[in-house]
Amino acid sequence: MAAGGVALPQHMETATGNGQGAPPDSRRWWTLSVLCLSLLMVVVGNTALNVAIPTLVRDIHATDTQLQWIVDAYSLVFAGLLLAAGALGDRFGRKGALTIGLCIFGTGSFLAGISDTPNQLIVCRAIMGMGGAFVMPATLSILTNVFPVHERARAIAIWAGVAGAGGAIGPITSGYLLAHFHWGAVFFINLPVVAVALIGGKFLVPTSRDPNRIPLDPVGSLLTIVGLAALLYGIIEAPIRGWSDARTLASFAFAVVVLAQFALWEWRNPHPMLDLNYFKRKRFTGGAAAITLVFFGMFGMFFLITQYLQFVHGWTPLGAGVRLLPFAFVMMVTAPTSARIAERIGTKHTVAIGLAIAGVGLLVASRLQADSGYGLLVIAFAVMALGMAMTMPSSTASILSSLPMGKQGVGSAVNDTTRELGGALGVAVLGSIFATRYTSALGSLSRLPAAAREAARSSVGGAIEVAHRIGGPAGAAFEHTAKKAFITGQSTAFLLAAGVALAASILIWRIMPMHLSYDYEALEEAAAGDEELALELAQLGPFEGAEGADQSVDDGHDGRGGRERSGVGAGSGDR
Repeated sequence: MAAGGVALPQHMETATGNGQGAPPDSRRWWTLSVLCLSLLMVVVGNTALNVAIPTLVRDIHATDTQLQWIVDAYSLVFAGLLLAAGALGDRFGRKGALTIGLCIFGTGSFLAGISDTPNQLIVCRAIMGMGGAFVMPATLSILTNVFPVHERARAIAIWAGVAGAGGAIGPITSGYLLAHFHWGAVFFINLPVVAVALIGGKFLVPTSRDPNRIPLDPVGSLLTIVGLAALLYGIIEAPIRGWSDARTLASFAFAVVVLAQFALWEWRNPHPMLDLNYFKRKRFTGGAAAITLVFFGMFGMFFLITQYLQFVHGWTPLGAGVRLLPFAFVMMVTAPTSARIAERIGTKHTVAIGLAIAGVGLLVASRLQADSGYGLLVIAFAVMALGMAMTMPSSTASILSSLPMGKQGVGSAVNDTTRELGGALGVAVLGSIFATRYTSALGSLSRLPAAAREAARSSVGGAIEVAHRIGGPAGAAFEHTAKKAFITGQSTAFLLAAGVALAASILIWRIMPMHLSYDYEALEEAAAGDEELALELAQLGPFEGAEGADQSVDDGHDGRGGRERSGVGAGSGDR
């Protein structure tokens, strides 16, 4: 409903990126299935490798540093290319970007599966990250163009549920494959998924692009890639080299300089890749902050929990993966309901409460001990997943509702970049805090040989291996000490993550508008090529806000003359 109770005209509800009003595509739910399949493959590709690390050590003799880069090369390239890939999809077509991304991802997966050295695998993971950077923003931007306003929040909730569940499905799938096949199967499994997505995309995914063929911004793209790559390099290397290491500090300093130059360039550019005026909109900045901080907690949690399950409880990779199922189950079940929750209590309340619930889940996880039963972990997973299910869809909708329809690719890329940055920060910061507390709790180990002492301090897995070599009562006592030190580090890290989530809840409660607002700039762009739509807009009169909308936090102006109407989009959680 529009302001004053006026129903939205059909053209307004279905305006797409092609600049024309059109009825909803009857195949849109089949389209969503193709998009979710593509999304799931990308998310799983970022999480499936963690449980394969011991196998890679044994089969291709990877060192600790190489293992870190095998896991993180994907995220580094993925996050560095997201904004540029989203802009290219808006410019040349999102269906084409999805197709190209799937092909690149499939090629990288095949080459990774036949790699026989760590360095080859690092390069192949980077190729997979490049493909993922085109796929992920394309899925969300296509979704927002296919679904009318009254169905979009539900579709986004399903999309977000799949994205969240993928974090748990990856280790489960990887654990099963490692138990039955060569480790290359972890990558080969992507090939039939790519084939199905390509075939489905050809027939079920419509073509869309930005109706205004604005020139590309190659300088902005290059600065984004270089700046984010330097930032993530510092985040990834800091737990290994130390936060005060010269190379770590230099990478952070370089990232600040380059990203500052990017901001300056985008501010002055008449056709920016990322319009910085969007950050003046509290819906946009609030949604981005919420996603960053909830993924900070989730990635950090899974980084430590997978080690807890295998090293402390002694479960196999498959056993550890199966025990992550409650998280995926709760995400899949509850995420689709978040739109109805937001419709009833408002977007701000939904996101803030979701972050608070996630914080409670992390507090429960901080109580885990070496002898804790599985039930306590299930409770922690369920509460954390419920919080994420409430936070993610509404935050994503808040970001996308801030942007013109033609800029959904860039908006999706911003959404995805915040996920990757939040996740990388979670692993780096919580991992560093864990390592510091673990080493401190382990003690001096002065009686051990230098090599054994270094192995024990490097990880709890190394300490357990040393304990087994010692053997007897002394070995058993040292293994108990190592596991107790692990619990100390893990509890400290989870307490910090819980504090971050609870602080984020308060922040969102204070800054995020209560209601979403439909961006009228998108409708005006569509009306420029549609006389009937232009007439309907004119008949609606001035762009006053909807009754009850919270306009004080978002005045409806974007700094470039764009106008908005609050509360548009019945059933989309626009509150």
